[in-house]
Amino acid sequence: MYSSIFGGIVLDPIMMMIPIDDHMVHRGHGVFDTAIIFDGFLYGLDAHLDRFLRSASVAKISPPFPLSTLRSILIQLTAKSKCKNGTLRYWLSAGPGNFSLSSSGCPTTAFYAIVIKHDFSLWKEGVKVITSSIPMKTPLFATTKSVNYLPNVLAQLEAEEKKAFASIWVDDEGYIAEGPNMNVAFVNHERELVIPKFDKILAGCTENRLVELAPKLIDKGHLKAVRTADTSIEEAKAAAEMMFVGSSLPIAPIIMWDGKPIGN
Repeated sequence: MYSSIFGGIVLDPIMMMIPIDDHMVHRGHGVFDTAIIFDGFLYGLDAHLDRFLRSASVAKISPPFPLSTLRSILIQLTAKSKCKNGTLRYWLSAGPGNFSLSSSGCPTTAFYAIVIKHDFSLWKEGVKVITSSIPMKTPLFATTKSVNYLPNVLAQLEAEEKKAFASIWVDDEGYIAEGPNMNVAFVNHERELVIPKFDKILAGCTENRLVELAPKLIDKGHLKAVRTADTSIEEAKAAAEMMFVGSSLPIAPIIMWDGKPIGN
């Protein structure tokens, strides 16, 4: 773990702590992001850092260091961890200082990061999902990757109570949104890869990378097109294929939704 409060990297789990008066802890005033570590390499770090700083701007949190320093810290932390496959998660907090609502009394913002081992082979088998009954966040908060994840937690717990892997949010217009901590994508029966629009949900770095790479499948004849579109729940459930897309997966096939198979 790295902590700007400690001013360095710690390897002992008992030292991996955040002060209780940190406003990210008691007020939820913080943002975060996650990048994959795959075969010893950091994947897509710059795209994630760009989104991280956009979220920080919305949350009115200024980083304690310039981007180049943040990037250097994360690379050094990953190297020191010796982790070959996992995730690098990092937070920017309004910082410790007091227990008030406003962060104006905090002497400095805080930057934290941690490396988490992860087995990506778990997601080669298909997973089951349900439609969430938990209201999704409004666009301002859904498109900002903040630590305010109570709706996401409740959506996940609802899925687990129903013996599903995760849930799917549907917006107030009946269009597919996202999962509790990952995007979704579809392949329809016309062999088009369809991605939900990002105007009401978090713009996924992994999903954007999927869109960049997918044209290679068009060249090979596996797909006919790649597009973003509003997708109704009826269209989505009738898809030939469906998948979760996210940094901790990075791809997980969805084979059943609300007890009904997706495709064949």
